[in-house]
Amino acid sequence: MGKVEKVNPERRRQRYTREFKLEAVRLLKREQKSATQLALELGVRRNSLYKWAEQLKDKGEGRAFPGSGARPLAQRSEIERLRRELKRVTEERDILKKAQAYFAKGRR
Repeated sequence: MGKVEKVNPERRRQRYTREFKLEAVRLLKREQKSATQLALELGVRRNSLYKWAEQLKDKGEGRAFPGSGARPLAQRSEIERLRRELKRVTEERDILKKAQAYFAKGRR
């Protein structure tokens, strides 16, 4: 297979803030302008407006558009704790495997 080249490697995916999306959906629901006109004025795709409206409807304002920022401190500390515990349990398992192999040799 040949190497696949990107059509436009400089093009980056546009990201919008939560507030921008909420305001865009609010404007869309007011129906003072068509979705196409609103999308042109805001500089977004019309399909994005519909997608954001659907996400807002499905998840509600509190949970829609969570973003990709850093996790909350409590969630990060829980992940760290679980990683430490996994490391400890893995080490214990490895020690027990070695001990089992050692004692199994002694029985023969």
